[in-house]
Amino acid sequence: VQLQASGGGLVQAGGSLRLSCAASGRTFSNYVMGWFRQAPGKERDFVATITRSGGSTDYADSVEGRFTISRDNAENTVNLQMNSLKPEDTAVYYCAASRYGPQRAAGGYAYWGQGTQVTVSS
Repeated sequence: VQLQASGGGLVQAGGSLRLSCAASGRTFSNYVMGWFRQAPGKERDFVATITRSGGSTDYADSVEGRFTISRDNAENTVNLQMNSLKPEDTAVYYCAASRYGPQRAAGGYAYWGQGTQVTVSS
């Protein structure tokens, strides 16, 4: 499956952004989807994941209550609504697809998008 992330940009602290990831090439609903992020000089960190049906989600503690992951299997997209953004949310955000169950480990995701930059100014 090929993934294309979009929607990043520059926003002030307290603002909102909505990231989207478009999938193609395989049956989208067969994949668990996740969002990860990587700040300069740091490892790639888990942000959120959603089950194949969209019925269950999981979030990193740092974004719980501020970010919402969703998917549209008819449109082959997964989204990340980010509210109340903080400067520490600044990173390149990646969408990823897994053939296995929902998980926080990046190693469980075989397919990755190219990343989209999110910058939050203070």
